Amino acid sequence: MVAQARMAAAVMLLRTLENEVEYVQQEAEQDQSGEQSRNFEVFMVRRASKSVFMPDVYVFPGGAVSVEDLTIEAQEDLCYPIELTVEDRGRTALGNGVRTAAIRELFEEANILLAYTTVAPIPKLLEIDTEALERFAGYRSALNTRQTKLSEPGTLEEMLRAERLVLAVDRLSYFAHWITPITQPKRYDTHFFLANAPLQQEALYDQLETSDGLWIEPAEALARNAAGSFPLAFPTIHQLRELASFPTIDAAFSVAREGVVSTIQPVQVEREGKTQFVLPVD
Repeated sequence: MVAQARMAAAVMLLRTLENEVEYVQQEAEQDQSGEQSRNFEVFMVRRASKSVFMPDVYVFPGGAVSVEDLTIEAQEDLCYPIELTVEDRGRTALGNGVRTAAIRELFEEANILLAYTTVAPIPKLLEIDTEALERFAGYRSALNTRQTKLSEPGTLEEMLRAERLVLAVDRLSYFAHWITPITQPKRYDTHFFLANAPLQQEALYDQLETSDGLWIEPAEALARNAAGSFPLAFPTIHQLRELASFPTIDAAFSVAREGVVSTIQPVQVEREGKTQFVLPVD
């Protein structure tokens, strides 16, 4: 029997490199070699070795859609309204839970909360200053604890209402859609989003579901993986290749806004006695 794929979401959180000198050096390298420059990083976390799904590999923050995610998206005052493109086909429309799941998982696993403190006349992103650090650390801890001990208090909705926040679901740009091969016992129907890292928030891994977290250039992650020091899953490798092809963050977001998101479902094959995953066209 084929296991049903559970709806899920993941966020490729991006930021520009902090060292301006490095920008100049990379532009010079591009002029000489004709290769695209690499001037942005993506935040990745390493799943704990005890994880049931994809243990001990680097991934983008993400996870399955919960009942609460669906409940939150049913309440207009908790999510900023969005307009979807025709290409989206409603797959990430509010009500499906994937955008809220993406933001919740990003907060739980990476300490980044995409939310607005005010929405009119101009939406203002949440800034977590020194005074608020401990308070939001408590919210995050409560959310993570609730994942493992359902008797513990703390929900995303409670935090949003206590802080008078609105989820910045419009800050998520739909980028990719992957479904786990039908041969796998645990399957996910995952929607990948791009998001810019807020300037006034610090990305930190959770030390519960993950054992490491870092900012890394997509090309560097691929190089380390090829060298055997940076374990990656098949879908993650392909997302990193896509990111590495963009010269700037703006270029990546431009493709996400204008491109068509196709559904990709890899196929499991046996080659030379080894189990491998390939794309249907391979």
